[in-house]
Amino acid sequence: MSGPETINIRPMNEADLDTVLAIEQASFPAPWKRDHFLHEISAPYSFPFVAETNGMLAGYVCLTSLFEEAQILDIAVAPDLRGRGIALALMEYAIALALEKGAEVLALEVRSTNTAAIALYERLGFIRRGLRPRYYEGIDDAVLMEKNLQGESSCSLHP
Repeated sequence: MSGPETINIRPMNEADLDTVLAIEQASFPAPWKRDHFLHEISAPYSFPFVAETNGMLAGYVCLTSLFEEAQILDIAVAPDLRGRGIALALMEYAIALALEKGAEVLALEVRSTNTAAIALYERLGFIRRGLRPRYYEGIDDAVLMEKNLQGESSCSLHP
């Protein structure tokens, strides 16, 4: 029996985009386009990261953080690699980075039918803050979730 897979998280770059787009298209009915990811890679307050396991790009997260609020804009894991802790590792990384950037709140929205993602977010301390009716393709509701980051870490960014 082999041990747990090693998950390496690093900044997303343009060379990742073909694989990122394939995961995005397999994950969402209305996927982001290449230009959207290119914007995230170059924007000063955006922090897109990829997760690699066994030498393969397995998933990604796009975080934006400005002042006291951070937001998860997009997160996905390759369909054949789900259930292996990759989304958890990406979320834990995003939470740590949001804290490092000084955010007090981390927000996201998730399709109401995505029960696995909602369960993961709740396990990480996110709470439901609202609902956007028929937000996704005019059909599915978006669940608005937030995690209060204050008190998450005692380290200070300022000496």
